[in-house]
Amino acid sequence: MRWIGTFTKIWAYAGISAVCAAVLFLFGYVFFQGAGIISVEFLTEAPKGLVLGEEGGIWPAITGSLCFTGTAMVLASVPAAASALYLVFYCRSQRLYQAIRLVIQCISGIPSIVLGLFAYSFLVRDLNLGRCIFSAGVALAVMILPFIEVRAEKAFREVPAELVRSSYSLGCSKLYTITRIVLPACRGELVSGIILGGCYAMGATAPMIFTGAVAYAAVPDSIFSPAMALPLHLYLLVAQGSTSMDTAYGTAFVMMAMILLSSLLATAYARRSQNRWKRS
Repeated sequence: MRWIGTFTKIWAYAGISAVCAAVLFLFGYVFFQGAGIISVEFLTEAPKGLVLGEEGGIWPAITGSLCFTGTAMVLASVPAAASALYLVFYCRSQRLYQAIRLVIQCISGIPSIVLGLFAYSFLVRDLNLGRCIFSAGVALAVMILPFIEVRAEKAFREVPAELVRSSYSLGCSKLYTITRIVLPACRGELVSGIILGGCYAMGATAPMIFTGAVAYAAVPDSIFSPAMALPLHLYLLVAQGSTSMDTAYGTAFVMMAMILLSSLLATAYARRSQNRWKRS
């Protein structure tokens, strides 16, 4: 049976190598195609010209994407963490637990374009909020809520049961145990899960198209203003054809770099926070 373990190990290493090679090739190819367009002016100026991307840069798209992502993270993190806390520490009914889990799984399976259409119908049209960051943030928050909830629930369940039982045996309330032991122990995982959920939302094009992202918008001054977004900007550039492909590759690389940097920072923070809590 030793050959099975060896074959599994080789298969695992081959899979990891293939994934890493694909990511490196993708980043390298996009950077090579768009390196000539990336500059300080490209990152700090607004798009100009009669044809989108012909002149100027993508600064409004960067700020708009950050606004959309930040709004979604704020709106999704609170209900996701609250749901995870309830399922782990308060829910005692197996049927209710299964029902909540089913709802979360169903939400995670809804296509993003359907969420965008729902947000457009309810928020933009019926509530007359118009195309704005808040409308798009709600759609993106619903999209990333299951992702954050699953990671938060997993983090809560990984807290050593001995610590929780010891706190209860000393007469501490459940609320005190959660706020003083559970949340500090899971802080890194919670923050990293929220950031990774934001990275997921940053690349979602369909909800933004319906609810808040527009071309040639200025830097937003409130969450009830429309804004540009990197995914929509990239989509419009590619739709224009060969005249804007250099700008499209540069925009794609900036968005990929932002997502990769955010993911690395989230992972590093989670690991550092966990090590610090273990030492304390």
